[in-house]
Amino acid sequence: MSANPRIRVEVGGDATELAALFAPEGGRGRAGEIVQRVSEAIHLGLLGDGEKLPNEVELAGQFGVAPMTVRDALATLREDGLVETRRGRSGGSFVKRPRAIPVGPLRQKLAAMTISDLRDLIDEHQAIAGHTARLAAERASGVNVRRLFVLTEQLGAAQGVSEQVRADCRFHIELAIASQSERLTRREVSLQAEVSGMLWLPPLSDADVETAVDQHDAISRAVAAEDGAEASRLAQEHLAANLRRLTALHLQLSEDGVPL
Repeated sequence: MSANPRIRVEVGGDATELAALFAPEGGRGRAGEIVQRVSEAIHLGLLGDGEKLPNEVELAGQFGVAPMTVRDALATLREDGLVETRRGRSGGSFVKRPRAIPVGPLRQKLAAMTISDLRDLIDEHQAIAGHTARLAAERASGVNVRRLFVLTEQLGAAQGVSEQVRADCRFHIELAIASQSERLTRREVSLQAEVSGMLWLPPLSDADVETAVDQHDAISRAVAAEDGAEASRLAQEHLAANLRRLTALHLQLSEDGVPL
């Protein structure tokens, strides 16, 4: 494995680690882009509270930028209260995850997108999730399957937007981990950072949450049964439902005149 930042997905006190690129593939990040990527990873629970980030040189190599650019990004993250820097031999930059996900910026982000943007995003996600679910059914370990069911239960028990977003996000990343494909897992992490927060914007009814839980449970059962075709079909149907919700939310925000 390379010196990529490690993203940790906490499940029942255990930790599953995966290497994932924050920066756009093949792209050159700048300070603002780094801030956005790291902020999303923190809010989605991909980076644990108190987790130490790689040092500036390692982060600069990851993002393909100069260390000074990383330094500027970390300064902004400190100002936003998402990172704290400690001095000394055991010092460095550490994650400070807030209790609440910032709903306002997510609403603005969704309102600024077009219907075509949303469709393209979900088209890509359907392709990734469908193949990921098929491979997971073929390759998942017993531990992977148990985690899928645990995360499904966590989504059902989640209280508030922050917990719902993190449980949903972790389920899909665990599904990707179960596929045993590092490239697909990296892509899923990136897609979750783009879409997961927007999916759980209020208003959400109890029926909406129950539907998502039922869909996660059905995908988990198909994976456990090693039925790749069914797992793929269910994952794609789940993403199609996400597109319908995002489209309805987008239209509602447009009617409400959310400032961009």
